[in-house]
Amino acid sequence: MTTTPAIGYRENLPISDPAALVDTDVKVPDPDDHDLLVEVQAVSVNPVDVKLRAGAPTSELRTLGFDAAGTVVATGPAVTLFRPGDEVYYAGSIARPGSNQRLHLVDERITGRKPATLSFADAASLPLVSLTAWECLLDRLALTPGSSGSVLVVGATGGVGALVLQLAEALLPGVTVVATASSPERAAWARELGAEHTVDHRGDLATQVLDLVPDGVDRVVTAHSEGQIPVYAEIVRPFGQIVAIDDGERDVSPLKAKSIAWHWELMFTRALHQTDDLRAQHDILDEVASLVEAGRVRPTVSRRLGPISAATLREAHELVETGRTLGKVVVHGWP
Repeated sequence: MTTTPAIGYRENLPISDPAALVDTDVKVPDPDDHDLLVEVQAVSVNPVDVKLRAGAPTSELRTLGFDAAGTVVATGPAVTLFRPGDEVYYAGSIARPGSNQRLHLVDERITGRKPATLSFADAASLPLVSLTAWECLLDRLALTPGSSGSVLVVGATGGVGALVLQLAEALLPGVTVVATASSPERAAWARELGAEHTVDHRGDLATQVLDLVPDGVDRVVTAHSEGQIPVYAEIVRPFGQIVAIDDGERDVSPLKAKSIAWHWELMFTRALHQTDDLRAQHDILDEVASLVEAGRVRPTVSRRLGPISAATLREAHELVETGRTLGKVVVHGWP
């Protein structure tokens, strides 16, 4: 086989346009040193896919897709972590062609073993959100199993937020978690995933949070920081920390009076810059797989679509674009 099916875009179009995502064939790539050639069985659609398709120009076909689960079919000469036949899951790299193709290359050092208890579809929902959540809590905020205090999770019922709640419940028993939710249904779901308290971000967030934690929260993990810095300055205690996963310029000067630290989190940083600790993402994904198998973390899939095609991915992008999906949207199987 010299070519493989793929789905991508050539121009930035509304998702309602049939040309927004198109079916094509691409050359089967050859694995380099640490590369795995994976036969992709399932993918997940994330906000980053929607953002790139709608706004990132390209001079040729660009294949999107980051989350994936599949089977290794070939390996590069320096690969030591996997062999053909292994089932894997991963979030890939923003600097390489995406996983919306049947045969796809990914670096072994950012790839984990697929949780044995999950289908390919459910496994594909986890890598990007679990890596982001893990890095927020354990890398950016430097929390440990012995940590105490509190963390406010803004956007707790989104894909990343749902994993922040679960990882905090599984790994940080001494940390009190307050989650934002916009409805009783979402609040109940956040508590089910591990939040001790919930607040409605449509109301007066500062008053609600300070009623629960009068001295202010120690930390914030936020997926919605635009326009919220003054509120965070009010509800975070002195020397607290904030980690944001959304995009855009932020004026963080209101945080200075309390010496509140601001962190950015981008899950793609390690792969994008080939950092010395690149293999940390392999280790994180393996740890998450163990937590899944132990019943301490579960996928939060709301929709399973199929097969993997331009038409189905357009449907998935449309669902994610609404910003109202509770849980992840996955696409699995090939025509």
